Amino acid sequence: MTSALTVEENTIESMLRSDRMPHIWCAGCGIGAAVGCFIRAIWRAGLDPDKMALVSGIGCSGRVAGYVKLDSFHTTHGRALPFATGLRIGNPELNVVVFSGDGDLIAIGGNHLIHSARRNIDMTVICINNFNYGMTGGQLGPTTPLDARSTTSPYGNFEYPFNVPYLVAASGATYVARWTVLHARQLERSIAEALTKPGFSFIEVLSPCPELYGRMNKQSKGLDTMHAYQQRSVVKNGADPKDVAITSNGHIVVGRFVDIERPTFWEQHKQMLDRAQGKQP
Repeated sequence: MTSALTVEENTIESMLRSDRMPHIWCAGCGIGAAVGCFIRAIWRAGLDPDKMALVSGIGCSGRVAGYVKLDSFHTTHGRALPFATGLRIGNPELNVVVFSGDGDLIAIGGNHLIHSARRNIDMTVICINNFNYGMTGGQLGPTTPLDARSTTSPYGNFEYPFNVPYLVAASGATYVARWTVLHARQLERSIAEALTKPGFSFIEVLSPCPELYGRMNKQSKGLDTMHAYQQRSVVKNGADPKDVAITSNGHIVVGRFVDIERPTFWEQHKQMLDRAQGKQP
């Protein structure tokens, strides 16, 4: 007689909307791996999913909002951050997370990014960076490394890209980190830290895009990019963000770069009200 085995429900599956599967991501894409790290980080941080809101913009990474079983909002292109700001200010009890891509957050949403960091809005931003516009054809983006090829720079990029951690840190973020999807354990821990950190937290997650960026740059399989991460990545926690720019073939510096304390937007707002009402000098 064979006894039935009781299998504990997978925590990742319990947080996914199975009716939305299969997902749209290409074979070898790293977004799914990043989603797994995000879900595990929620449990690691001991957060209540019922008090979380997930916001995304448009793009491959923007689809995360439709797959994860949280109160989710799929907003217009580049506008995830102002939408998330409204949620956070309207309901300070919510733990607000923005999960989107480099095109959505750094390009069309770049102005919102620097001002959200400047105001120190209390939220966590997870930016999947695959160095191109993956959903619309693999065009050059503001994070494409110098000399890297894309469908709109077939001879190599000659525009200087953003050093994303430096940009966000200089704008005022209280927590800034970068990991690749290869660094799954470190990424999970980092997201858990960011989720419980007061202020504007930002994690750049480098992810393969084998069908477009990878194919244009001799990494036509996701595993090719993962091997490149393994060979080129150097962990430097506490590195100065100005020194972590990414080049086509040089080292990829990963780690937690910024972890500081600064009054949040909501704290500053309450202090202003208290002064206006004479509750403090």
